[in-house]
Amino acid sequence: MCEKNIETMENKFKVGAYVYAINNPAIKLIIRRYVDKIYYCRIDNSPESKDLVYFEREITDNENLQYER
Repeated sequence: MCEKNIETMENKFKVGAYVYAINNPAIKLIIRRYVDKIYYCRIDNSPESKDLVYFEREITDNENLQYER
């Protein structure tokens, strides 16, 4: 038998990391969970807020991002 070298893709951001939505970088988010390539985030300092759901391509850790429409 021939063994295949399978690399597993890891998520870019870890649970507990601070991130910003690319479409709304003014709001600081904290990653609560990562399941099936989806990040579940909450607004920082707002534990009563509902989870916001993002794909990796929709968030960034760059706090200086300026979104222009």
